[in-house]
Amino acid sequence: MAFETVFGRVMRLDWLCVAPHPDDAEIGAGGTLIRLAQAGRAVGVLELTRGEGGTLGTPEVRAAECVAAAQIMGLSWRGQLGLPDGGLTDSGPCARHLAGAIRAVQPRVLVVPHHRDRHPDHFGAYHLAKRAVHLAGLAKADVPGAPHRPERVLLYQGNADMRANVLVDVGGVLPTWERAVMAHASQFTGVAVSETVSPEVIERRKARLGYWGTLARVRYAEAFEAEDALLVDPEAL
Repeated sequence: MAFETVFGRVMRLDWLCVAPHPDDAEIGAGGTLIRLAQAGRAVGVLELTRGEGGTLGTPEVRAAECVAAAQIMGLSWRGQLGLPDGGLTDSGPCARHLAGAIRAVQPRVLVVPHHRDRHPDHFGAYHLAKRAVHLAGLAKADVPGAPHRPERVLLYQGNADMRANVLVDVGGVLPTWERAVMAHASQFTGVAVSETVSPEVIERRKARLGYWGTLARVRYAEAFEAEDALLVDPEAL
């Protein structure tokens, strides 16, 4: 199973966000991705599924929404792996497919869903990504492409609380972030299906961004968790 490009072109990326479904990247890490793209970094998103199991929308509609959101965000590339929606598991075949995509775009930083989440696909995506990162770096792994290992893996917030240790000021890009999220109109302009798939998504997420911003002494911030210690230049503090 090869990934499909839905926007841009395959290239070496500075940051790649792995998303279980269309719109997860925008909701969980969109502000940071927009900031990076505006700074000239090569930024991409890879959906593991096409969102075909969702109550609202169709795979075709959701792919078109992904293209619209990518244009708003300034992404360099967006792809879809085509794994089964509702069935993301830490399996060898799925991990090899994801590892192949990682090798193809060679991200310096990989951003993946946090394992604390009510949605099985979200915590399944975390474990799947961890295995894929390992495989992508092994010279003898049965994965197409040259070995590659991201320098850093960060976890972004889904539907549950987490202990963030990386905060990014996104106040300056909030209007663009809102437009990118709302590009997924099939999910956020109809009836409320869940606390996330709801017309209230912007209001709910801004409340979280405001909370993290308070901790960082800015108006709005996106939260991430680094599982490994961050090396910091003390002169930059």
